[in-house]
Amino acid sequence: MTEKKIAVKVDHVSKFFKLPTESTLSLRTALVNRFKGIKGYKEQHVLKDISFEVEQGDFFGIVGRNGSGKSTLLKIISQIYVPEKGKVIVNGKMVSFIELGVGFNPELTGRENVYMNGAMLGFTTAEVDAMYDEIVEFAELEEFMNQKLKNYSSGMQVRLAFSVAIKAQGDVLILDEVLAVGDEAFQRKCNDYFMERKKSGKTTILVTHDMGAVKKYCNKAVLIENGFTKVIGNPDDVANQYSFDNATQSVNDSVQDQEIIETNAKIIEDFTVNLLSSNQVTPKDEIIFEFSFKQLKDIETHIALSFVDIDTNYGYYNDNSMDLVINELGDKKIIYKCSLPYINRAKLRIEATIRDKEKRVLAFAPSVKAPIFFVERNDLSEKSESERDSATGLLLRHGSWSTIESEE
Repeated sequence: MTEKKIAVKVDHVSKFFKLPTESTLSLRTALVNRFKGIKGYKEQHVLKDISFEVEQGDFFGIVGRNGSGKSTLLKIISQIYVPEKGKVIVNGKMVSFIELGVGFNPELTGRENVYMNGAMLGFTTAEVDAMYDEIVEFAELEEFMNQKLKNYSSGMQVRLAFSVAIKAQGDVLILDEVLAVGDEAFQRKCNDYFMERKKSGKTTILVTHDMGAVKKYCNKAVLIENGFTKVIGNPDDVANQYSFDNATQSVNDSVQDQEIIETNAKIIEDFTVNLLSSNQVTPKDEIIFEFSFKQLKDIETHIALSFVDIDTNYGYYNDNSMDLVINELGDKKIIYKCSLPYINRAKLRIEATIRDKEKRVLAFAPSVKAPIFFVERNDLSEKSESERDSATGLLLRHGSWSTIESEE
């Protein structure tokens, strides 16, 4: 088996900034402070011994709350900042889209800005010539490239900058919070591009707060918290942990009683999901799951589940146990039964969480152990080409056709 090559290696990286605490105009005071060891600034440690590797072809997600250090990490990878400790190794040409407008001059035309930005990214004029038409076409700015950038709307500037970044033929593409670029139509185009890039085997590093995007695009991810690596690996687990931490934080922020805050820390333990029925079923078959967990606090809880398509990460089916009262302490076992009579064919996995009465997430089932099952019809008629053709869609057809007689 051929080992994958490393595209980006982050090796024990640490970074801090010096924040001034007080200033003095007195030379005497400055000398006294220096003698006493008072620096006049404090060190804000943003990253603390961060290490991970991004292999060639990875679509790698970096997530974390505001202030966690993820954007600083991206700037170190992009060689904008230098770490105090550790190093970052990038194999290949890197293209970064970190801060909108960096490298663009409002007094130059759109065309001139493309060439200037390409030069700043390390591309020759000939290389930009080869990319130019694709950049302009993707940005949908063919009629405006000879106008000065200052006459562009903010949306047009965003589209141009983003198009330069993604169409530049770099080995590693770095994107920071770009999933809200442009209008709805342009976002759909960006989505198609990301899905295409994911399949192409090109390396991408994405920083985002959108956990749906992490699950949809990324094959690996890391969660940064207070400058440390908290979770790394499966993007579903990273996204679920991020959502869980946010839910827990919102509870803690809204509660003043410290005792309640401490008891909120651990309410559910050992949450697992098992598939009791076959992992290959027809739309008519019954699918059975067993949910097990230990409840450590006497509060009302419920299970929420989704059936998610393995290939697209779209959720096709949701349900919950809100009508089943779950409370009291102790071990719990819950059985769930269903069927999917309207689906022709699907490859699905289950995502499950336990929530409280206010729908805040208390625990989630690890995605690496999530049951996977396949749904496929076995009743298609070999004689009916119409039926076989309609079964290529996700949903079972429930329509009818008729003609309208013309009135003479």
